[in-house]
Amino acid sequence: MAFTYAYPHPAVATDIAVFTLRRGALHVLLIERGGEPFLGAWALPGGFVQPEEDLDACARRELQEETGVESDVLLHFANFSAPCRDPRERVISVAYLALMPSDELRVEGSSDAAQAQWFPIGDLPPLAFDHEEILRQALANLGARARGVTLLFALLPPRFTLSQLQAAYEAVTGEEAEKRNFRKMVLGLGCVRETDDFAHGSHRPARLYEAAA
Repeated sequence: MAFTYAYPHPAVATDIAVFTLRRGALHVLLIERGGEPFLGAWALPGGFVQPEEDLDACARRELQEETGVESDVLLHFANFSAPCRDPRERVISVAYLALMPSDELRVEGSSDAAQAQWFPIGDLPPLAFDHEEILRQALANLGARARGVTLLFALLPPRFTLSQLQAAYEAVTGEEAEKRNFRKMVLGLGCVRETDDFAHGSHRPARLYEAAA
């Protein structure tokens, strides 16, 4: 593909905020940068768009190359275009958020990432570039989307209890939900259907649900 523009134009990149629940707490996936700028600093996974790919494909490729993670849920939420956000050149970043259940996670650093690691949202290291702002907006967007409930299914196993769904809702939104009201809201939305199976533990068996078709 040839480029013949006579005027300067910026590079385009994608950055991805990947979230999961671990031990009931919301975590985000970060990579340790293996090259300059910000060598050794922590950052969101991401990278430059190649000439032959679209933005979604770039986000999926960079996520897989740098962390070994593939996500079924990948949602664009904002663009970041401050002229000096990257010291190398003018870079416009298209930002995505992704969600994964914790039982599917095996992360490893590769490509230009020295390592990949999960961090609890309440205990983050300093981040490279403007990634603290990207993450702040990702959390706000995720919290807003979570109020529709269905997005939370990506954080849970295929079958889950309503208590598990409520715990995910509270972890993502940062708001405590009253059990009876939450159950009434979820069932009223028609977004789940009950199964014939139950979860067994130290308490009485709890009905398992799954996403409604």
